[in-house]
Amino acid sequence: MAGSSAVYTPCRPSAHGRHRALRPSGLLPAPGRVGLLPARTRARASLVATAPARTATEEAVYEVVLRQAALVEELQGKKRTRDAGTRRWREEEQEAELGWGLLGDAYDRCGEVCAEYAKTFYLGTQLMTPERRKAVWAIYVWCRRTDELVDGPNSSYITPKALDRWEKRLEDLFEGRPYDMYDAALSDTVTKFPIDIQPFKDMIEGMRLDLWKSRYRTFDELYLYCYYVAGTVGLMTVPVMGIAPDSKASAESVYNAALALGIANQLTNILRDVGEDSRRGRIYLPLDELAQAGLTEEDIFRGKVTDKWRRFMKGQIQRARLFFDEAEEGVMSLDSASRWPVLASLWLYRQILDAIEANDYNNFTKRAYVGKAKKFLSLPAAYARAAISS
Repeated sequence: MAGSSAVYTPCRPSAHGRHRALRPSGLLPAPGRVGLLPARTRARASLVATAPARTATEEAVYEVVLRQAALVEELQGKKRTRDAGTRRWREEEQEAELGWGLLGDAYDRCGEVCAEYAKTFYLGTQLMTPERRKAVWAIYVWCRRTDELVDGPNSSYITPKALDRWEKRLEDLFEGRPYDMYDAALSDTVTKFPIDIQPFKDMIEGMRLDLWKSRYRTFDELYLYCYYVAGTVGLMTVPVMGIAPDSKASAESVYNAALALGIANQLTNILRDVGEDSRRGRIYLPLDELAQAGLTEEDIFRGKVTDKWRRFMKGQIQRARLFFDEAEEGVMSLDSASRWPVLASLWLYRQILDAIEANDYNNFTKRAYVGKAKKFLSLPAAYARAAISS
């Protein structure tokens, strides 16, 4: 199974080590959109064994990016007046049903969950405006609850029909009909920010994959899974984080960076947890690339570090770092109050790759992690970097 990795929220390894965390070629412009990313990006992308043209999978994901970017641009163009009357009516309807104070309580409960399970990121949200801070908490809690469906204490009882019911519940809360306090917080959030429902539905699709899929033949397959379970979170949260008013970057490029961070985080989870996943009969590595390296599934289950494994891991780590590089450029286009928690999360997670190398690529029996001292040193450095205007 995969563990949830948020794009513009922190990655959270679950109790079972599930991974949640765009492929370099997936970051290339769609036809007619040449120049979306700099030429050096495309050159670096060619370092890994990926197809030069967009695949059908990448095109499908890119359509979601364009859809969300269009919502943001529409809102900016209309100076936040779109559907003001309708939004106000929906807010009043919810307040009438929940009571004036209960909605505030719902957001507070979301904040408590975030503080408990994502301490560093929660600290960073304190720099945001109250409205943005609460909205990020609400999204985080929904993502966590969704992940718990297939990775929580009752995961063995979860069926495709249960996920169908969860998706219907999602549709209801987007229509202003929340089921509980946590739903109410998210339902209120989506009335205040240009958030599209599709990334939320796509995350649920990732949970459906977890119910039956334990092998990925190609990186294209793995890429789609990583988008479902991690890249989606960037599309959910960038509308809340906001793009810096003085940024010259297009909304599309910022969303692509958000996707890149989600994929980077997810690939890092996967590389860190190879041994743990193999003991559960799961392999989240492209089987065709394993074969090209002269490795088999049995080599994974055997768990022995060899020269072949080291060479294979070097290539996998290189690809993850390319995603982190693209993501870091995009972070600086976020609103100044939102940069620090995102950048700190990026820097801390990227250091896990360093730890894998320090362990001589033994991710079978050694768990790579970032020590408290390194975390402590990274936070002020990330804060200083985030303070620099893009």
